[in-house]
Amino acid sequence: MPTQAGDGTDPRRWKALWVTLVAGFMSLLDVTIVAVALPSMQRDLHASAPAIQWVVSGYALAFALVLVTAGRVGDAIGRRRIFLLALGAFVLCSAAAGAAPTITFLVAARLAQGVAAGCLAPQNSALIQQMFRGAERGRAFGLFGAVVGVSSAVGPIAGGLILALADGPQGWRWIFYVNVPVGAVALLLGIRLLPRTTPGRREQLDLVGVALLGCGVLALMLPLVLAESGGVRRLWWLFLLGAVCLAAFVRWERRVAAREGQPLLDPRLVTSTRGYAVGATIGTLYFVGFSGVWLVFALFFQNGLDYSPLRSGLAVTPFAIGSALGAAASGRLVDRLGRLLTVCGLAAVVLGLGGTALILLLEPAHVAAWITAPLLFAGGLGSGCVISPNITMTLRDVPVRMAGAAGGALQTGQRLGGSIGTAALPGLFYVVLSAGAHNYRTAVATSVGLGTLPIVCSLALAIHDWRRDLRAERQPCPPEASNSHLHAGQG
Repeated sequence: MPTQAGDGTDPRRWKALWVTLVAGFMSLLDVTIVAVALPSMQRDLHASAPAIQWVVSGYALAFALVLVTAGRVGDAIGRRRIFLLALGAFVLCSAAAGAAPTITFLVAARLAQGVAAGCLAPQNSALIQQMFRGAERGRAFGLFGAVVGVSSAVGPIAGGLILALADGPQGWRWIFYVNVPVGAVALLLGIRLLPRTTPGRREQLDLVGVALLGCGVLALMLPLVLAESGGVRRLWWLFLLGAVCLAAFVRWERRVAAREGQPLLDPRLVTSTRGYAVGATIGTLYFVGFSGVWLVFALFFQNGLDYSPLRSGLAVTPFAIGSALGAAASGRLVDRLGRLLTVCGLAAVVLGLGGTALILLLEPAHVAAWITAPLLFAGGLGSGCVISPNITMTLRDVPVRMAGAAGGALQTGQRLGGSIGTAALPGLFYVVLSAGAHNYRTAVATSVGLGTLPIVCSLALAIHDWRRDLRAERQPCPPEASNSHLHAGQG
């Protein structure tokens, strides 16, 4: 039976970590891996363009909607329990999606799969906080950050490879079927290795908070995930509704906390937990640029240069390799360098993507992919030094009892930022393409170049936070009392 968790001494903790990382990789990979197979799905299932769009957007939307609530439920009744239930559901939904006889069935399976993935994701970061302490936590978050970064970058590569191997009219089904054996093994290992926790006092779920947050996130994301079919233009008013719902959510949560109740997301995480608000903002801004550029690259290489899906994915592989290496190394450096590591990483991403945009604009198309490889690799190294250290520094002072909700909120911001980027940058690509007599080089350079702007904003915020940390280090440290009310009962 697994060791009781919580003290960071569980001898199985590293094996348990790999179980969570495999499950997290599958759930995040399914955000992007499906995109390359959409034409095959549409043809085989006789689906309309709006219907096939929901195979991708429905998953992303359902994923984001449940993150905070699932994290809070995991905090209350046990992360191991929620993780195993969600992983089992994810495997079943993957099998259902692969066997889908109609587009309606496929969309329904993808929505359910997105809910399962959204329940998995916050348990990953929460289990890391539960199982690890000190420098080990930084290394564990480094591996988690590698999973987050690499899964987004390798989705098109993995999808193209599966389609190449599973050649035939029904080959797209293996994009879903591949999750079944991997997920089943992870589920069995999870039952054996994941730590159990002793349930604490019974907590009530803040249903009003769940409703307000869910409505707010839905209203903000729905126009974005439907951007290709004119969702932003037709549903712009949902942005206003979403802002009102989120403002009401913040006010309600403050009221619940003031009454010593059990809020869905404790406002003191933002106001009194060092690094949480800054880190969440940096992550959201970064994902606006980071998520959108991969769709732009795919459009350029496949439509502009007539690359196959696999070759298009291989063209951006240097970024994925650099991201994995950077994330693994940064886990060992984050305790020593702190926010400076994020500053250096963001600067490398800006230079790598900005230089890539310039080369794609100026160099001949047949050599551009080769010349950009070193820049993409450097940008990937920088990305690895952004995602995992930022997760570590954002969550390091969060009480373990709030880890699931805090991790869910952090990932909700990332998913929202990613939705903005994936809607805005391809849209900009098509605008420039139509205005410039179908000049693909100008379109890709403009889109990727402007995609670096939110990353530049996150760099400015990281520099500000780094300088503030330097000033704080030079001053005498007062007694640490600001978070005592949060850490009461931690464990």
